[in-house]
Amino acid sequence: MSRTRMNGGRADHPQFALPPLARAARIAALSAAALLTPLAYAQGTATTAPATAAKSFAIEAGPLAQVLAQYAHAAGVTLAFDAAQLGGARSGGLQGSYGVDAGFAKALEGTGWRAVREANGAYVLRAAAAPVQKAALAEVVVSEEAEAIGGLQKTYSGGQLARGGDLGMLGKTDLMNVPFSTTNYTSELIENQQAQSVSDVVMNDASVRPLAARGGFGDEFQIRGLTLPNGDLAINGLYGLAPSTRIPLESIERVEVLKGPGALTNGVGPSGSVGGSINTVLKRAGDVPLTRVTTTFMSQANLAAHLDVGRRFGEDNQWGVRVNGLVRGGEGTIDEGKQNLNLGSVALDYAGARTRWSLDAMATRGQTDNFRNHITLPAAVAIPAVPDTRTAWYPGTQLKDNFKLMTSRLEHDLTDSTTLYGGVGWSKLDYMQDFPGGSGLNAAGDFTVRNAWYDQYTDSKAADAGLRTRFTTGSVKHTVAVGVNYMEQETGYFYATGSSAASNLYNPVPAPAMTGVRGAPAKSVENLQHSVAIADTMGFLDGRLLVTLGLRRQTMDYQGFNVTTGASTSQYKASSTTPLAGVVFKPAKNTSIYANYTAGLSRGSKVSETATPPYDNAGETIPPFKSKQIEVGVKVDWGRITTQAAIYQIKRPSAYATPSAVDPSMNHYSYDGEQRNRGLELTAYGELQRGLRLMASTAFTSAKLTRTQSGVNQGNTATGVPKINYNLVWCLKNR
Repeated sequence: MSRTRMNGGRADHPQFALPPLARAARIAALSAAALLTPLAYAQGTATTAPATAAKSFAIEAGPLAQVLAQYAHAAGVTLAFDAAQLGGARSGGLQGSYGVDAGFAKALEGTGWRAVREANGAYVLRAAAAPVQKAALAEVVVSEEAEAIGGLQKTYSGGQLARGGDLGMLGKTDLMNVPFSTTNYTSELIENQQAQSVSDVVMNDASVRPLAARGGFGDEFQIRGLTLPNGDLAINGLYGLAPSTRIPLESIERVEVLKGPGALTNGVGPSGSVGGSINTVLKRAGDVPLTRVTTTFMSQANLAAHLDVGRRFGEDNQWGVRVNGLVRGGEGTIDEGKQNLNLGSVALDYAGARTRWSLDAMATRGQTDNFRNHITLPAAVAIPAVPDTRTAWYPGTQLKDNFKLMTSRLEHDLTDSTTLYGGVGWSKLDYMQDFPGGSGLNAAGDFTVRNAWYDQYTDSKAADAGLRTRFTTGSVKHTVAVGVNYMEQETGYFYATGSSAASNLYNPVPAPAMTGVRGAPAKSVENLQHSVAIADTMGFLDGRLLVTLGLRRQTMDYQGFNVTTGASTSQYKASSTTPLAGVVFKPAKNTSIYANYTAGLSRGSKVSETATPPYDNAGETIPPFKSKQIEVGVKVDWGRITTQAAIYQIKRPSAYATPSAVDPSMNHYSYDGEQRNRGLELTAYGELQRGLRLMASTAFTSAKLTRTQSGVNQGNTATGVPKINYNLVWCLKNR
């Protein structure tokens, strides 16, 4: 093995120090040598620089060997490493003030390497026991450029998006290696845009739109023209734990979006949404100690203070703790409105050589006054003049919500190529709210307001487990995943109405005060889901052709209850199998052409036995129905900018009644209706030039009713689906 010693600018005789231009040339030579020599020594001006003494660095992202050589020179330390072992690894560079150890940790973040200080003050490069900068539990990573098992995917140019994300049982994957359209937002984007909710983040993509007003009861989304309620979001890959309201972002590290049905990769959410899925990844302690206080002033005098603290400790920084606390309160968006939120969260994790474990706990408490700012317009009434948008149409309303979450994951590497994993979680959402409604609105703005109480709870448990393994058969490389998941969710409510009063849209009066005893919510629904799945990703032509095949068998067990008597009022249990077929072809290293056929599952129903006129299939249990997608697309990584184009078609069944073919006096109930969404998506993101970060996207969507009851409305455009969406987001960053 040849050895090269590089004296990155060191003057052996101080009286003959190199001039600045020569020093710059020497650094360039040092970097080149680091890339070209098998065993490299990068040496600065001193080998005993204090490990904690902070210096300022401005080292651009690039090949890892080059970045390390430049950093060692600038930090004044000696670093020995085998450049050949680094292969094509890259570093995100180093910007800002760091001590020597912290600087090495940042430059090596996500690479699977760590710098170890020896007794003589020099540093050597060693393989990390496990990446810990965001040690969210290991996954088998189907990517040449992904971080080592256990880490998040690397951030892309500009830092606002990641190179990939978590695809459930398929593991953490680079976007160039998967036959899907994904977008993965980082904490840097969340912080830069001062996002308050998941809606604020995902609306950066033209194919994803929030359906609920900001500051309202909760989040709701539309992906590829199909609805996704907030309760169908995943937290750390587990469905059923998210509240129906919204997830505060102060504890969130990543927001990962998969566009299109994902029943095989992620399982099925409580509501069976099929347009896409959103996964939120909770924060972990990074290698660099963090203590950050953020204060916020929003319009209408709403103030917030957020504390974020992260530390790692123990041998090789195997243990980590991340604590977040938030206090927010002040005026809301309508007259005399108040919005208050308190949050506390703790994340513990362990990242060992073979075993990773994490535990997350979160609690939030919110209160919103004058929150319900909507009213229904009767179809036969002329629309009155638009009132002041800050007017509280139902003065005196209040919503209180409390959310608690605990989730844990454990993973163990049986071998270098086989990993066992499992996760469990529990969450509880309670809310109490005034629930007034308006009726009888006329052209003068007069209407009748009636007050009500509507309190609800949702108690959820979720778990998953599985195995991922890699092996080779002949010239074919396999990544096989086997997994099971489980979700149990109980929902209950209390509802009571009060008296009514006359009001006016332009001069509203408070809803009448509620009287009587406010009862406790009683169980109304039990929702149980479990499934088993298997998938195999096969690599051909040295990884240029990837074929993924898989199946998931899903069982849905749903039971309704009378909240007064507790008696069962309805029951549904059925199973169905969903397939996945995907292919990725790479004609060039920076280009991926992909296609997929996948499906989403939604709960069917039990045909009513009391309908009028009766159904000829009364009592029949209709199995979960499948929404099917076909998609083709291309992704190109130009270095600083990634562009994507996708064409898709989703067919979603719907239920209706038709005249019975057996008995003309009866109807037949079936899921024979259909809505077809077709679309074209164009996306570009990255760093156009140094400091100028860009996200641009366009979505063209054609949503048609292709099968309807008796042909009524057939061929019409589906309601609530925009034909064209445009997005352009740019950000200037000072370096």
